[in-house]
Amino acid sequence: MDNARLSLLKKLVESYGPSGSEEKIRDIIMDEIKDYADEMKIDRMGNLIAVKKGPGKRIMIAAHMDEIGVIATSVDDNGFIRFSNVGGVSPFTALYQRVIFSDGTIGVVSMEHLDEMKDLKLNKMFIDIGTKSKEETLKKIDIGDVGCFYNTLTQDDDRLIAKAMDDRIGCFIAIEALKAVKDSPNELYFVFTVQEEVGIRGAKTAAYGIDPDMGIAVDVTLTGDTPKARTMDVKIGDGPAIKIRDNSMLTHPAVKILMIDTAKANNIPYQLEVLEFGGTDSGAIHLTRSGVPSGVISIPCRYVHSPSEMVSEKDVEHSIILLTKVLEQDIQF
Repeated sequence: MDNARLSLLKKLVESYGPSGSEEKIRDIIMDEIKDYADEMKIDRMGNLIAVKKGPGKRIMIAAHMDEIGVIATSVDDNGFIRFSNVGGVSPFTALYQRVIFSDGTIGVVSMEHLDEMKDLKLNKMFIDIGTKSKEETLKKIDIGDVGCFYNTLTQDDDRLIAKAMDDRIGCFIAIEALKAVKDSPNELYFVFTVQEEVGIRGAKTAAYGIDPDMGIAVDVTLTGDTPKARTMDVKIGDGPAIKIRDNSMLTHPAVKILMIDTAKANNIPYQLEVLEFGGTDSGAIHLTRSGVPSGVISIPCRYVHSPSEMVSEKDVEHSIILLTKVLEQDIQF
């Protein structure tokens, strides 16, 4: 990955942007793509929609901007913040991690004394921002303020590690495909969606407005390649995964065949993904109006919903090529 791409990815993954607070990450994406789109708008939900015009089918490409986070629910007399989750935050993953709020305030997640770690729940935890009283804390953090994990991007050979790979890596792939697509016969709607982590909400409203003929989500998926992992035939570094199903959708056969044939024709390594739980923006897109043939390009990712999500640079590069080659075809279904 060249320095320009690595710099962009660093900005994306390190940016603040939990569900419902996507303004900062949206501004970064808008600045990056403004010279490559024919039209660009922000809809009422906050989705960023960039259009590349063409004479053919309307294709919606969705990658969600938001990340999981925490929300302040109360402050005790000693200044410690009680919190709840925004999206899928595990207490065991969050423990002793740093979180950052929108104003830059950083805190550490800790817990009450417990005799058994199995009893750890979010309601037994708190955030310490270094203050000594309720009044001092409330000068910085209000009830309802939202934070996200605080971490930086690191690269180790082929491995890229950061918080918010879910789904800033999907945003990165969509951005690079938007730049790379030349003379597509289709009308392309690149949608950087909001509130995916709390119920694929942004994709639902965006798809209703666009009324696409086909939908493609770009998102991470789990792997089965770590010790005693849940059985799953997806490995990091073996190429993008073409989704067959998850809990939100069954991939449309025509979209699945299109992706597989495109990968084969362009010598792109790929995997087939069956995810037994979870979902993506395509779960909302495919149920829009009278139905939208939809699929997903999935990026294998270890340690999802943690501050150290890991992907393969090779998988990312191959995902960009696969998405670009799919979008350059004349879609006829």
